[in-house]
Amino acid sequence: MDAKFKGGINIAIKIPKVHFEKTLSFYRDVLGFPLVEESGENVSKSYSCQFGPNKLWFDMVENYSQTDVWLELMTDDLESATEYLTENNVQIRDEIEPFPDGLKAHWISNPAGVIHLLTETK
Repeated sequence: MDAKFKGGINIAIKIPKVHFEKTLSFYRDVLGFPLVEESGENVSKSYSCQFGPNKLWFDMVENYSQTDVWLELMTDDLESATEYLTENNVQIRDEIEPFPDGLKAHWISNPAGVIHLLTETK
């Protein structure tokens, strides 16, 4: 295996509008995490907090009916990693959400449907 992967620091919770405020209240008011409002390109509202060594994102998504958890994977060679994943029947799912300009990345999902953002880091 030429491709190498490691977990990233970002975990995104994509939350339907109907559950968004109560979810924020749970993390902010019940658990005591300080939330920071973020700008989200593909979501209605976005907040984040430090969650141990990870950054936990709370994204309100207007058209979702259930909550999804998305994870970040990192690789130092996106091209090699993409070839390896394709050889192992992992589909590239870049239709999921647009990337910010200049980000070298792909969306993939595990067999259970959990979305992963695969980013290249140098």
